[in-house]
Amino acid sequence: MLEDIKKYLYKSKQTLEGKYMAKKIDKARVLSLILGGGKGTRLYPLTKERSKPAVSFGGKYRIVDIPISNCINSGYKKIYLLTQFNSASLHLHINKSYNFDRFSNGFVEILAAEQTLEHSGWYEGTADAVRKNFIHFKTQKPTHYIILSGDQLYRMDLNEFMNKHIESGADVSIATIAVNRSDASGFGIMKIDDKYRITEFMEKPAPDMNIDDWKIPESSRDPMLPKEKEYLASMGIYIFNADTMEEVLNNDKQDFGKEIIPMAIKNKKINSYVFDGYWEDIGTIKSFYEATLDLTNVTPQFNFYDEREPIFTQMSNLPPCKLNHADMTASLACEGCVITDSMITHSVIGLRSIIESGTVLDGVITMGADFYETEEEKSKNKESNIPNMGIGRHCHISKTIIDKNARIGDNCSINVSGKKYENGDYGNFYVADGIIVIRKNAVIPSGTII
Repeated sequence: MLEDIKKYLYKSKQTLEGKYMAKKIDKARVLSLILGGGKGTRLYPLTKERSKPAVSFGGKYRIVDIPISNCINSGYKKIYLLTQFNSASLHLHINKSYNFDRFSNGFVEILAAEQTLEHSGWYEGTADAVRKNFIHFKTQKPTHYIILSGDQLYRMDLNEFMNKHIESGADVSIATIAVNRSDASGFGIMKIDDKYRITEFMEKPAPDMNIDDWKIPESSRDPMLPKEKEYLASMGIYIFNADTMEEVLNNDKQDFGKEIIPMAIKNKKINSYVFDGYWEDIGTIKSFYEATLDLTNVTPQFNFYDEREPIFTQMSNLPPCKLNHADMTASLACEGCVITDSMITHSVIGLRSIIESGTVLDGVITMGADFYETEEEKSKNKESNIPNMGIGRHCHISKTIIDKNARIGDNCSINVSGKKYENGDYGNFYVADGIIVIRKNAVIPSGTII
């Protein structure tokens, strides 16, 4: 009972403080910078023809919709997206999805790497990407920068984050998440004092290293925090005062996490903002696959069904999903799908997916298609002995990601034979951690066994 009262009082205090401080934020002068990442090699082959933020997620969204929606829902509507690799599809998605009215002064703009008289090369890192775009940022006369990653799944109230930053009087605030000892080795770890000030930073401590003195001080622990989560890991999400940003980037350092933050800790006030919600890095095939299929659970860790904080994306204007005698369990099916006499379990079916009769899917993610084939096109496919777009008849597919516009013929068996593949490229498909990825535009002939 006493613990419940403590938790209630703690949360009430946080809420009241947030409401009081909210008055001090001039949102019109806050710039949100979403880092589009590099080549996205950990998500290959999904990133072969598109940038990481442009990868489809949840059947109808793109990964980049998550941080953009967090900004919009928090009232921060001046958003720059920094990218340089395979950015064509990202440009198309942003242009079709995010158009603010002329009275809002809001925008979502992509800033791709460009040659100037001062800079001739690519972005060399996260900090370098921001530095090379100051010429664009300064026109907005910002007071603060919010820096977000383009490959993370979370829902965060950025107002609360900003309120805590202003309240603390910090030059920089870093969003952190509590982790246990085994997970700590995969992150940059922060040591804080009893006022949440970050005093030291350590990049990925070895599993056998003694880091007991890096534990969260008891005076700074949220009463609702699980006891086994004793360390603070950086989420790669930052708030910088505008003048501090310019000062700490007045050098040739390339990366925020590895160089800028450790250097700034020595002479700047840097505070930790402890985030206690769901957060997942979906920058690998395995994490992407697991996070996507988690959406099919009765109570998913990430909830798309919150009208108060919607996730925005491109309006598709597609018809409803059509089920012709389909048996679907714990699955999502997006607009424009046509599913006929199939059995689908624990799967996410993307826009315009066509699934023919007698097919069984278990733990499958389909990215869908960019268009429907006409009857004339289907006739030509038959003449050329090419499968129609989608999944044919009597297929059995398990633990597989099927990228956009793939053609899978009849009687195909994918990842159900028990055959083990080493991680790597096999032509029309790729393997990562036991997960089969059918490439975009791949043609899998009828009768194929993978």
